[in-house]
Amino acid sequence: MSDSNSNDRFFFLTGLPGLEVVHAWLSIPLCAMYGASLAGNSLILWMVRSETLLDQPMYYFLSMLAVSDLGLSASTLPTMIIIYMLGLRQVAKGVCLAQLFFIHTFSIMESSVLLTMAFDCFVAISSPLCCDTILTNTQVASLEWAIVVRSIGLLIPAPIMLKKLPYCQNPLLSHSYCLYPDVMKLACADTHINSAYRFFVVLSTVGVDSVLIVLSYGLILQTVLSITSKAECLKALNTCVSRICAMLLFYIPLIGLSMIHRFGKRTFPSILVLLSYLHFLTPPVLNPVVYTVKTKKICRMMLQLFRY
Repeated sequence: MSDSNSNDRFFFLTGLPGLEVVHAWLSIPLCAMYGASLAGNSLILWMVRSETLLDQPMYYFLSMLAVSDLGLSASTLPTMIIIYMLGLRQVAKGVCLAQLFFIHTFSIMESSVLLTMAFDCFVAISSPLCCDTILTNTQVASLEWAIVVRSIGLLIPAPIMLKKLPYCQNPLLSHSYCLYPDVMKLACADTHINSAYRFFVVLSTVGVDSVLIVLSYGLILQTVLSITSKAECLKALNTCVSRICAMLLFYIPLIGLSMIHRFGKRTFPSILVLLSYLHFLTPPVLNPVVYTVKTKKICRMMLQLFRY
């Protein structure tokens, strides 16, 4: 009875299997990643807010992506740093449920932002003269609110459903942070409803978003290839490159992680952990770099800022 009560109160997180000896050293690059994510995304938010030249839908969506990346970093990296730096792996059930809520909320938010950015890119290339009338500031604000409501609304049931489950197995999670499927596997009760809910959320968010994004960029490439001027074609492709990179960086590890969770029963634990790190940790760090390099206005402003 005491073990069951303990399992209902606490979970134990996991670092990289087999590398426990060097966990303290691994905390250094993790802290560097957290600092880089915080600095890069905060700088983008500050520039979009303060520079009138960036008063366009593309940069509003970019600032929304920066908010999502900051949320992911704030949700995942602090517990990881505690694990690797201090060796503390125990996490209270309430904290764990709160963490998974924020992780999945910001993950869905990022997926939604990538979809809206794909739509914005399609409008900018297919109808450049009508872009300002199609995507007005009011419509952009409505889209941003829709993204927030969608992300939060779909994830509200997650911690509530998991809180009601009894946990009488070994309360050891597979990751350095709490994720919905990982916590659900520890329950010693029927989880068919939880699995159906997870399938619905994944299908209605990442599944739908990824299909629509692929269709959008397919139409974009079709439009770009029909442009007769080589210079205009290259300019249009350059507009899309940064967004395609951000999309691939986000979705490829996520698809691999989902496939392993669903079918990879004999997968090495280290592969699962590394894929989750690739999905949750690298986009917040690399997205500011990708968009700074590929967006001329931001790149120019960055150079001017550091010159002073």
